[in-house]
Amino acid sequence: MKEDTTRIEAFSDGVFAIAITLLILEVRLQHVGSAGRLSTALFALWPYYFAFALSFFVILVTWMAHHQLWRLVRGTSRSVQLANGCALFYVTFIPFPTAVLAANLGGAEAETAVAFYCGTFALGSAAFNLLVEMIARSHLFRPEVDVMTVGRIRRGYRITFVFYVSATLLALVAPYVALALTIGVRLFLLSIRYQPAPVAPAAVS
Repeated sequence: MKEDTTRIEAFSDGVFAIAITLLILEVRLQHVGSAGRLSTALFALWPYYFAFALSFFVILVTWMAHHQLWRLVRGTSRSVQLANGCALFYVTFIPFPTAVLAANLGGAEAETAVAFYCGTFALGSAAFNLLVEMIARSHLFRPEVDVMTVGRIRRGYRITFVFYVSATLLALVAPYVALALTIGVRLFLLSIRYQPAPVAPAAVS
């Protein structure tokens, strides 16, 4: 049974909004005693600032990709709703690996924390690949969305998954390089074109 996408988009937007708001809750200033300086305490929070900014960017780009994808969809089905639920499960989970990253960045467990962080995105990428496949198999792309457009989106999402798996493995030996790769993947996601190529008008004889 096909349904309108309005409710699923509204629900998804709510989940994104809550997840991106929860990120700031992990940035907490510890009590500064009489012997401490506020400036020192604020500077010591740099891993939390960094993790917050990075995950905010990640969720923002994820929301943009999700929004662009749903603009191409004309209805939903049970399988598509479940696949979208997997994508939202990933989004709601992001604040936790963000907190782990912030607490361990620069410490002895930085490699593990970054690998956990990047691994979360690999699973999220898998969820988005599943969502695209379910939409395609349910024949729910709008009529004007051609095969080339769907293929371009599929390739982009699959490339993203491969890079996130690579970043997860790279984090075990070079965590900061893996984080840089994470930023690069998000910039790549922004470059994916979702709109079909315009059809040239027929020549008048």
